[in-house]
Amino acid sequence: MILASLSIIVVAYLLGSIPTGYLLIRFFLHQDVRTIGSGNIGATNVLRSGGKELGAATFLLDMLKGVAAVYLGVWLGVLLAPSAAERNMMALAALCAVLGHIFPVWLNFRGGKGVATAFGVFLVAAPWAALASITVFILIFALSRYVSLASIIGAASFPFFAWFMVSGSRPRFFIAVQAAVVLIIVVKHHQNIRRLLAGTESRFGARKLA
Repeated sequence: MILASLSIIVVAYLLGSIPTGYLLIRFFLHQDVRTIGSGNIGATNVLRSGGKELGAATFLLDMLKGVAAVYLGVWLGVLLAPSAAERNMMALAALCAVLGHIFPVWLNFRGGKGVATAFGVFLVAAPWAALASITVFILIFALSRYVSLASIIGAASFPFFAWFMVSGSRPRFFIAVQAAVVLIIVVKHHQNIRRLLAGTESRFGARKLA
């Protein structure tokens, strides 16, 4: 079980830590996205800095690396510890992938805010709840034009949807990881929260960068 857990942690973290936004801007625009706009390597800043295509590609790749991390984590878990609870293995891979995105070893542990990667990992671990949460994100964004507000509320809604939409066994660790990932995402948005409360957060499409 220890070997399985360590394998899942390493593989999921390394997959999650692939800085897709940074790599896309570096490859196509020959720039460092960390020096542009908000300095974040996530899809929103890439979209604002590099255009819709690169922004969409960043979101998709960040999501897919989360999907891959959970699938690979479960495969390793079943291979190395077949008696372990599958949802616990999913949860461990999910948490490590999100932490890898937020704290990538390749960029001195300064990464994105984890929203797209979290969507990817939970799309595997709790697909209907993840889809419900992304729907909340879309609705809040459409009404407010605040990406940060939509991200926070969408993430915060996930545990609620998971509680009602996930069937079968729900180990405590599985539930705890849901809460932990949401808390991490909200904390990573602390500057945005301050600007939202102060009324200085920029809406999507405005020149000022969040």
